[in-house]
Amino acid sequence: MILRRFKAENFRNIEGCDITFSPGVNLLYGNNAQGKTNAVEGIYVFARGKSFRLADDKELVRFGSDGFRILVEYETKDGINTLEYAFFGRERRRKKNGYKIDKIKEMIGSFKAVLFYPDDLLLVKASPEERRAFLNVAIGQCYDVYISYYANYKKALENRNCLLKLASKGMAVDGNELISWSYYMAEYASYIHLMRKEYTARLSEYANGIIKEISGGKEEVNISYKSDVEENLSKREDVEAEYRKIFTENIEKEKIVGSSLYGVHRDDLLIDLNGKSARHFASQGQQRSIVLAMKLAEGEVNKDICGEYPVFLFDDVLSELDEERRKYLIGGIGERQIIITSCERDSFGISDANKIEVSLGSYKN
Repeated sequence: MILRRFKAENFRNIEGCDITFSPGVNLLYGNNAQGKTNAVEGIYVFARGKSFRLADDKELVRFGSDGFRILVEYETKDGINTLEYAFFGRERRRKKNGYKIDKIKEMIGSFKAVLFYPDDLLLVKASPEERRAFLNVAIGQCYDVYISYYANYKKALENRNCLLKLASKGMAVDGNELISWSYYMAEYASYIHLMRKEYTARLSEYANGIIKEISGGKEEVNISYKSDVEENLSKREDVEAEYRKIFTENIEKEKIVGSSLYGVHRDDLLIDLNGKSARHFASQGQQRSIVLAMKLAEGEVNKDICGEYPVFLFDDVLSELDEERRKYLIGGIGERQIIITSCERDSFGISDANKIEVSLGSYKN
């Protein structure tokens, strides 16, 4: 997949822009607070369905404007496509190739991108919630059905938690309704668990290969999926039965605390370097290498499943990597398209034709 063009009107500090991109490495450069990340943010909306910095579209509207419009033109193995997203007042409008689309998953499944930005450098030491979010976004781009499974699971979880909260306050709740929501959660948890488990195994294999290359064979990484379900269960029906058991047997305990203590909303990724917990024993440099490997591995898994590479968006992270890791990233592009933002113009060996100067929301190829 190649991003050919990004257009924006009244998005963040961008009054209007029309940026063209080339295959290979593209550089958005300029001083801080000029609009480099804003362009990346607008592009990534089409991959994730929302901003990676904010949840509310109202805060993406340029000051003094009543809405924004963004568009990407991209090329896949099947041809050239466009996606458009507009927000005015409370209305959101999405289009693909000029035709209206109603479901957000139609947008997410069409344009695929891997984002690597400064907060990701803390992924190894971050909370389990951050690692679950990484999994949800990565898998959601590969399988649109995962988005539906997770939405249904969250709906059941919210209803179950509502009943548990009432119970924790001493109020009477319908036990059959609690069981019903528990069974509903178990069904969708079984799908999510197995998809996460399979994805993590693929991710770990690719990330380990990348870590070996970066370290000259001195280091190995293993990423595994931690859940409440026994690791050896592989049939969906067995996983669902196990979740049913876990959810129903712990209801009395959960009534005391007023929330669901078990389930895929509490799972985590375990990351080991050379057989030890990377969270506790890896140096800062090693942790950054692991995150870089995970992001590149995310792209490899995406390619395996979808048939072509996603677009890689590297927002202001190269300055956080040492020269060796920079060279590894840019030197091994292959078929990948990478879009980099940086204050530096001449530190990456990128052709002048692929450099875009950014100044106060304007972009000059």
